[in-house]
Amino acid sequence: MNIETKLRRQALAIFKAALRAANPAGGVAARLAREDFSPYRRIYIVGAGKAAAAMARAAERALGHRITAGLLNVKYGHVAPLRRIELNECGHPVPDQRGVDGARRIAEIAAGAGPDDLLLCLISGGASALLPLPADPITLDEKQEVSKLLLASGARIHEINAVRKHISLIKGGQLARLAYPARVLSLLLSDVIGDDLDTIGSGPTAPDASTFAIARAILEKYGILRRVPASVRRRIERGCRSGIPETPKPGDAIFTRVRNVVIGSNRLAVDAAAKRARELGFRTLVLSTFVEGETREIARMHAAIAKEIVHTGRPLKPPACVITGGETTVTLRGDGLGGRNQEFVLSAAIDIAGLRNVVVFSAGTDGTDGPTDAAGAIADGRTLARDPRAPAFLARNDAYRYFEALGDLIVTGPTGTNVMDVRLILVGEQAGERP
Repeated sequence: MNIETKLRRQALAIFKAALRAANPAGGVAARLAREDFSPYRRIYIVGAGKAAAAMARAAERALGHRITAGLLNVKYGHVAPLRRIELNECGHPVPDQRGVDGARRIAEIAAGAGPDDLLLCLISGGASALLPLPADPITLDEKQEVSKLLLASGARIHEINAVRKHISLIKGGQLARLAYPARVLSLLLSDVIGDDLDTIGSGPTAPDASTFAIARAILEKYGILRRVPASVRRRIERGCRSGIPETPKPGDAIFTRVRNVVIGSNRLAVDAAAKRARELGFRTLVLSTFVEGETREIARMHAAIAKEIVHTGRPLKPPACVITGGETTVTLRGDGLGGRNQEFVLSAAIDIAGLRNVVVFSAGTDGTDGPTDAAGAIADGRTLARDPRAPAFLARNDAYRYFEALGDLIVTGPTGTNVMDVRLILVGEQAGERP
């Protein structure tokens, strides 16, 4: 086995270690084991996200017959066998009518909970798109159009969610408002940088720091204020004039009966990846779990680090593993197929072309990357020699088809978790080096 083949296998092993650490079942079970449920007359379970089914399974094991009823919106295919909690499969990242119907039922469950009841909310990455309940008169089609414009603009997830909250009836603390005066316990699997409570799933049970004015400024920043549907623009403009109640803010009385608890994050996954890399013999550096920004720029930075390691042994001497977490954004320029992880690897592959014993890997912990069946991709210094058309594929955002032809897509299927992305640079021993 040559060094590059070995590095590829090691990259997969490191990523699998990250996935094991990000499994939310343990976090849900540990948290629920600390709770006293005797004061509650009824327990309702609601929520949404790509990992919500795995979270619900752990909740069923912990609570069993104490569960009165439950409903979760999950992405198509992201399911698990359950007995007491209903799963409603719906669209992500662009919401669909099944998502609206499920979100409406979740809102009704919350509104029906009384002061002696507990509303247990299970929220993971993807919940924002999976809980679409547009504020009248905004339609689902119009909400979909806003989502598409924001996703294509390169807006960061914090910005996207700030807009979503202000055209919704359930996001930005509004689910907690519906449930009041019931007790609310939200268990959150974080897929956002910094684990901000009001950003995870657009914060359905968290105080919202954003405002209509901020939502308007974001649409202006990306040049889409005049491109969003008129109903959306009118609602936001009206909200800026205080013609519509704001989302509930910090200090609101409803939050005296709410607890929001983060049970898993990107940092846990990255730490586990680093541990596995060290076990495999790599000098290992976790560079950051706060990486965000334009995917291609971030890829070039990672490629530059790989070059530095090869040529100077800085910041680590080979065999070296550099790990980053977080989530980048892609500004769409073409009509190809791909996702931010595949685009990251394709862009980095161009810059590391010709380097020996260097592998670049990036994948989403949820098992999906953009509108594809791949979690990400892997490349090495010989990738461009195998197909030199990489720049043309990158120009049209077509990383999926490029790596599909090479057999270098990372396909895991739904993983049951979602804590953003894990990126790896692996540099093996270079010619002339001593082991």
